[in-house]
Amino acid sequence: MKKIIVIGGGVIGCSVARELCRYEAEVTVLERFNDVSSGTTKANSGIVHAGFDAATGTLKAKFNMLGNAMFDKLSKELDFPFKRNGAFVLCFDKEDLPALRELYDRGVRNGVEDIFLLTPDEVHAIEPAITDNIVGALYAKTSGIVSPYEMAIAYAENAAVNGCNFLLNKKVVGLEQNDGGWEVKTEDGSVYCADIVINCAGVHADEINNLVCDKKLTIIPRKGEYMLYDKTCGYLTSTTIFQMPSKMGKGILVAPTTHGNIITGPTAKDVDNKEDLYTTVDGLNEVYDKARKSVPSLNKKFVITQFSGIRAHCTEGDFVIGESDKKGFYNVAGIESPGLTSAPAIAVYVAEDIASMLALKKKKSFVSKRKAIPHFAMMSDSEREKLIKENPLYGKVICRCEVVTEGEIVDAINRPIGATTVDGVKRRTRAGMGRCQSGFCLERVMEILARELGVDFETVVKNESGKYIVYRKEKK
Repeated sequence: MKKIIVIGGGVIGCSVARELCRYEAEVTVLERFNDVSSGTTKANSGIVHAGFDAATGTLKAKFNMLGNAMFDKLSKELDFPFKRNGAFVLCFDKEDLPALRELYDRGVRNGVEDIFLLTPDEVHAIEPAITDNIVGALYAKTSGIVSPYEMAIAYAENAAVNGCNFLLNKKVVGLEQNDGGWEVKTEDGSVYCADIVINCAGVHADEINNLVCDKKLTIIPRKGEYMLYDKTCGYLTSTTIFQMPSKMGKGILVAPTTHGNIITGPTAKDVDNKEDLYTTVDGLNEVYDKARKSVPSLNKKFVITQFSGIRAHCTEGDFVIGESDKKGFYNVAGIESPGLTSAPAIAVYVAEDIASMLALKKKKSFVSKRKAIPHFAMMSDSEREKLIKENPLYGKVICRCEVVTEGEIVDAINRPIGATTVDGVKRRTRAGMGRCQSGFCLERVMEILARELGVDFETVVKNESGKYIVYRKEKK
């Protein structure tokens, strides 16, 4: 059986792995962190772009359109949060109206449906909280919102059920081509063999490529800072609100999340360090001030957390997808915005291409559907009563802000590629994502993790950094 190694467990790596599992092959994902969705994917705006921004004829435009069309079916099949909520691009100056028209025309050329140019009155009829200081806007009904980390986890769980082997804490440090294919070396000294290696390493994809390829890639880490607002602000907009884009990206947005919060950001600053996830006073002030240009009633006192993420901006100017100059080494690199939107379509394309290269046959036993963890907070009273009768742990609320039960947390830990950290539980259940940001539930989540994993309480960590939360002071 042919062996395929996917480097990287973000939304791209997980989606590619799942689609490859449709074929008769041994698929392995090597992820440098202790969980999937721990890099760029976890700190993503969560926007499913309509397709009017990417330049016509690029891979970004192609896969944006194909990916967008897949979300309705895919979100039901893999059971992750998704909603088509529409998007505005606001224009604040009459001199910019021709540029707004060009954005509209590009959308039409790219094949975007239900796209319109609206007057200020038409905009305010849909979203009254938008500023009066606009001269017009583009409106795209097919834009949507998704939970990016839940999407990646859904892909990963389904891939695992279909036989994909996920190896965590496996940072790739070496690649060597031989007559039989490839040897992939990881930091812990392990060596894995494959017929084909697929590079889905996100901001580190250039480093992986440059280990073996004559054609070098350069990925510039572009940091974006965000603010997340309490659900009490959810009434401010049900639509994603962009401002006119610049060469650095789509600018500061104001958007609802799939769970009822409001998110604002991101900034766009090129940095030297790919691990620079610190937020800054200047960056957060920029997010706040520019977001209030779109929605003046935003109030900083309702911000419940800030965070940042790193995007993989490739100097090629487009996605880099395909076999490299080394036979059997396949790049899926430079997947910045609209990468999340494009992920489902990229995955299908890559899997079909690899299957053709290796002459793989389709599996008859592929399981296409996956069921998410039951979310107690979203159930009716009768549904809750039924679930508690089946499993009393669903009657014990651990996270009060998000109404997350012990049953959900235990399920998150014991599923395929289960949570092993506090943030792993958070991404799967939302425990700790509410107003108090784990102030009440952290200790209980840690206790449940320790119990279910069979480890000491003190060894439970917050996230992929492996930093401990609790330290025991020894008496001298």
